[in-house]
Amino acid sequence: MREILNRLRLPVVAAPMFLVSGPELVIAAGRAGIIGAFPTQNCRNADDLDHWLATISADLTDADGTTLPWAVNLVTHRTNARLAEDLVLVERYRPPLVVTALGSPEPVLDTVHGYGGAVIADVADLPMARKAVAVGADGLACISAGAGGHTGSLSPFAFTAAVREFFDGLLVVGGGIADGNGVAGAIAAGADLVYVGTRFLAAQESLAVADYKEMVVDSDIDDLIVSAGITGTPASWLRPSLAANGIDPDTLDDQQPDRNYQAGGDAVRRWKDLWAAGQGVGAITAISPVADIVDDLAIQYRLAARRLDHARSLDDHHSLEGAAHA
Repeated sequence: MREILNRLRLPVVAAPMFLVSGPELVIAAGRAGIIGAFPTQNCRNADDLDHWLATISADLTDADGTTLPWAVNLVTHRTNARLAEDLVLVERYRPPLVVTALGSPEPVLDTVHGYGGAVIADVADLPMARKAVAVGADGLACISAGAGGHTGSLSPFAFTAAVREFFDGLLVVGGGIADGNGVAGAIAAGADLVYVGTRFLAAQESLAVADYKEMVVDSDIDDLIVSAGITGTPASWLRPSLAANGIDPDTLDDQQPDRNYQAGGDAVRRWKDLWAAGQGVGAITAISPVADIVDDLAIQYRLAARRLDHARSLDDHHSLEGAAHA
């Protein structure tokens, strides 16, 4: 696991986004020095998934056989009838990281550990985190307040601190982090990696349709609403998208749909027509290549690190002054 972190330019995961993350984004992220990830449910069927996995695996494997880090996201909720079929393909192509979501990581542990991969469990609260650790997850992805799509309610800093009280494995944190300053802050707070999702919505390599990308560029934090009224699980939606589909954002919470994460069908149609984003949406001002986005993150991250170094130097200086006066 530490070897994966050491090979990154930045401690960032381009978070797996439903109907947005695909092979082009994952490959561009890997080549730019971060981890790209995609949900297997973005593929219509197993044949499509086979093709995606083969493409990513080949493009992120160097001539010497070294594989750049990448990840797939598997929904382990009981309504996902395709999980077993997808897991067979995961075992064949061996992504270094497998992220589980909306259910226990337990169903995938033996398979992923069998080929030497690591399992990271998406969790939205402390009870979920403790359960994932108890069954043997290698890492936790703490989905915090401000995340796009299915979101959490805890501050990323409070969540990180609380999880570090009982878990010393790989810790990913995400929620409203869309620039290098936020990445540096999360790492300083105790995370190993940072989920950045919304920042890549309008990437040129994203699968989001043109109108979605333009809406993201034009929107800011005031254009978001968090509601369980679409999928049965709290998610962060773009108000203009809801209004464009005849949904009143202010009455959305009156709806109580059943949770359903089956690949295909109504679940896909809902997310295809209704667009999500996180609280970092205001940081997006243009449709840009992944490489340029990562460059911007890297510049901001380095500047933030320098500020931390400066603060540490000041602290050391004051400590020496205090010792001299003693």
